[in-house]
Amino acid sequence: MQKDLKVLAAINLHAILRTMEDLCELDSTAAGLIHGAKTSIRFVIPEIKPMVLDFRNGQCKAHEDAGASANMSLRFTGPEHFNRMVDGQANPIPTRGFSHIGFLKSTFTQLAERLTAYLKPDPSELAADPEFKRSSTLLTAYVAFFALAQVAELDPLGQVNASRIADGNILIQLEDVGLTLKVRDHHISVEKGSCERPDATMHFSSIDVANGILSGTMDSYACIGNGSLAISGTVPMVDDLNKLLAQVSGYLS
Repeated sequence: MQKDLKVLAAINLHAILRTMEDLCELDSTAAGLIHGAKTSIRFVIPEIKPMVLDFRNGQCKAHEDAGASANMSLRFTGPEHFNRMVDGQANPIPTRGFSHIGFLKSTFTQLAERLTAYLKPDPSELAADPEFKRSSTLLTAYVAFFALAQVAELDPLGQVNASRIADGNILIQLEDVGLTLKVRDHHISVEKGSCERPDATMHFSSIDVANGILSGTMDSYACIGNGSLAISGTVPMVDDLNKLLAQVSGYLS
């Protein structure tokens, strides 16, 4: 598929880099890297909502609030520039916080490498380490569903698919972890945590099933047929959601 560079940049920022927040919750090595850190970085890309990553005392928080404070700002000339930076082929333009360049070049780079190890895992490590597999699957799920919101907002076909989803809340349940997709007037926002009385639910029966579906090694419709992926509530909402997920996989491949 032809990837829209603006959509890809939004996914890279608001889905992939945003997931550093979850990486530092799930991975003790990542949390250790930012122990004692007091650095917040604003990413500014034309035509894309800015985001601030706040690294503080072993935790990372992602903020989409335009007014969120940051002690370092990185500017990009456009989506292509940002995408090239994510691929390691370009450098950002610092406009504030030059004293934090060391954090950017060392700690931030190590966090990015750690995140990549989970999102593009070695199959042998997945097979040998159940805890690594669980973390890898959860981080992949966070990326996929936060990316889905960007596709629904910015991709022309994604906008069409999103327009078909009725207003309401869709709960994604993976073991004890929940994600709530809020659909309002054809726009989708994602919140970590479960919601009460969702209009539709997508429930993965196990980490193995979630990993298989999200990695493309299991067919979601076959899993629905055998009950390992349970769909309930307003089923058409989930059907249209799956069309958006198919688009997401194209951007993430």
